[in-house]
Amino acid sequence: MPESKPLDEKIQKAIDKALYANGNPAAQKARNFLNGTWLGEPLHAALTDVPIGAWTVAMVFDALEMINGRHEFAVAADTSVAIGLAGAAGAAITGVTDWSDVDPPARRLGLIHGLLNIGATALFATSLIMRKKKARNQGRGFSALGYALMTFSAHLGGKMVYEHRVGADRTAGETFPENFTAVLPESKLPDNTPTRAMYQGVPILLVRRGERLFAMAETCSHFSGPLSEGKLEGDSIECPYHASRFALEDGRVLNGPAVHPQPCLEVRVRNGQIEVRRPPSGRGQGLVGKLLRAG
Repeated sequence: MPESKPLDEKIQKAIDKALYANGNPAAQKARNFLNGTWLGEPLHAALTDVPIGAWTVAMVFDALEMINGRHEFAVAADTSVAIGLAGAAGAAITGVTDWSDVDPPARRLGLIHGLLNIGATALFATSLIMRKKKARNQGRGFSALGYALMTFSAHLGGKMVYEHRVGADRTAGETFPENFTAVLPESKLPDNTPTRAMYQGVPILLVRRGERLFAMAETCSHFSGPLSEGKLEGDSIECPYHASRFALEDGRVLNGPAVHPQPCLEVRVRNGQIEVRRPPSGRGQGLVGKLLRAG
């Protein structure tokens, strides 16, 4: 009897199939926007500041209203709750988009994080309703509960980033040679075949396309997928894990869920060896797009 899939995996696959599957170009564009591909950073991380900030301000104005009873503080608190709810909607859709590509063990933690955020949002929505009904004490109570739930959820969100590196650049910290260094004999690099080379334990992707030679970090910046096992799409490489696609020429992200570009290296052929180096400071992504020969 086949083993039942975990609940978090079933939910993830259902969301991915319903919203983003089948390679629809319009859906991919929407996904790129929600992931933050255009921003170069996860959009979700930026939008979460809106409800956290607005609801924190609401708690402050609630306290000030309780102290002196001024109507202006009540209006400010209610407005802040409403702004937080609007921000929570944006944070939710971007969060779901990011979570649809998260792998275990962070996937289950992300599901709990999302459910807690739904609960916090529901409590603040109830708070706003009670405030509009002039039941301010109850409204403040629901806000306090929502804020406590949101705080714990934010703690889990931080754990996903700092412990599981969700949304972090997986190429950060990789070391590439400062000077041209041989990493592979030219004879071992076939045409149109992504190939892995190594430099002091760091994998490097090499691709030859006719008279053009490309080199970049082989570890996908999104979730550490091995790009050498990916698929070439013209002058781009698609990650085998979540189908992020990067331009070979400069490493820019063409399709998410990745948001961080791939580091590219300068590359040349010398004495039958393919040599690479990190681009010198102040220069572009490197001497790519043509095959350089030296010696």
